[in-house]
Amino acid sequence: MQLDFSKLPPREVYGWMTSVITPRPIAWVSTIAADGRTNLAPFSFFQGVTSNPPTLMFVPVNNRDGQPKDTVRNIQQVPEFVVNLVPYSLAGPMNATAATLPYGESEFAKFGIESTPSTKVRPPRVAAAPVAFECTLHQIVNIGEGPLAAHVVFGRIHLVHVSDAVLGPDGRIDPAKIDLIGRMSGELYCRTTERFALQRPA
Repeated sequence: MQLDFSKLPPREVYGWMTSVITPRPIAWVSTIAADGRTNLAPFSFFQGVTSNPPTLMFVPVNNRDGQPKDTVRNIQQVPEFVVNLVPYSLAGPMNATAATLPYGESEFAKFGIESTPSTKVRPPRVAAAPVAFECTLHQIVNIGEGPLAAHVVFGRIHLVHVSDAVLGPDGRIDPAKIDLIGRMSGELYCRTTERFALQRPA
């Protein structure tokens, strides 16, 4: 099989990309508007970029009407955000926040998700998240126009909150304790419960 993406509609391209680029970690991003109203939304086009300087990226695609997501609108007003990681125990609340709400209505309040103040940025973080990255905006790169076009958001990481509950005896993250989930295709997710090791070559 060969797929010529230049001849397929964007929705079909999106379906193919999300079914083969898997698993994808989930950035559960909290932002705040200029008037102080908060937003919380999940994004599975997410990855670390570099440690010097500490930088990550996530990608909100436009709504089906071609308008930017509320997350992008908020970051354009207040260029700060928190990327909260999602363990299996928070899969349900995370999924709930993917619902479309009127702009300005807080997912924290709507779905009963406890927040806690951040240390260096204005948006709150998810209190129960095992890891949360406090970030300021480095750059937004716009790719394409209209529905499913994207805003690639690069964030400079200033502070990371790590729950003691997910640390092993060596003070490092214990993969079994953090129990993160990843996005597959459609409504499928996976858990990081099966692992194997490979020795890196010299």
